[in-house]
Amino acid sequence: MLIRLVDVVKVFETGSKRRLVALDGITMDVRDGEFVSIVGPSGCGKSTLLSLIAELERPTSGTISFIGEQRCQTRTAMVWQDYRLLPWRVVETNVGLGPEFRKRPEDERQSVVHRLLSKVRLAGFEQFLPGQLSGGMKQKAGIARALANDPEILLMDEPFAHLDALNRRMMQLELLNLWEQTHKTVIYVTHSIDEAVLLSDRVVVMSAGPGTILDFVSVDLPRPRTMEMMAQPAYAATTQRIWELLESEVRRAHPRRVEGG
Repeated sequence: MLIRLVDVVKVFETGSKRRLVALDGITMDVRDGEFVSIVGPSGCGKSTLLSLIAELERPTSGTISFIGEQRCQTRTAMVWQDYRLLPWRVVETNVGLGPEFRKRPEDERQSVVHRLLSKVRLAGFEQFLPGQLSGGMKQKAGIARALANDPEILLMDEPFAHLDALNRRMMQLELLNLWEQTHKTVIYVTHSIDEAVLLSDRVVVMSAGPGTILDFVSVDLPRPRTMEMMAQPAYAATTQRIWELLESEVRRAHPRRVEGG
């Protein structure tokens, strides 16, 4: 195991002594090199869970442990859905932010940046500003920036949510290819069951808020993954299983939206 969460609870104080329970009793393990997706209704605490693992927030109770010696430069790195590139910096210096902050030598920074830009197919765009890039290219730069920190765990919070269907599909393929090359441990938040099954080894299915874990669903599809696998019976059966777990939770969270009212 690489990460262990035991009975994690997160409560936010919302003023006037009101308390919002975001997560309630989350217990799970994540294996080294595993690709795990988290799905659940809006507001169930998926992003909060990533923030806790990234140590951007602290749990109200329970424990989050990293198992074993730290082998990489950082434990975690986050990829956000809104890119968060610095608009005044070109791609090359955006991607190199982590090594720059750690005061790595210039030649080492350049080597890391150019290697990662090649991996995400952005070679040739080193001197472009974020405003000159498409949404997919911005997200590639964001992924490369996260990997430049050499994290043990890559945390991804709906990274393709703002892309159109075609670009989203292309970015899924790019991510699959990148994961095959790096075998980083990935924890990936998404609202898309199809996306979760295509990408993952396991899918964590969460309830409507306060977020609890309904089940862990293993994805029994070989790697490397291809789009053709979406036509296989195992793919359909896995997506159906996840929807069966989620349907009542989605209705509970958004009854009018689901019923068409």
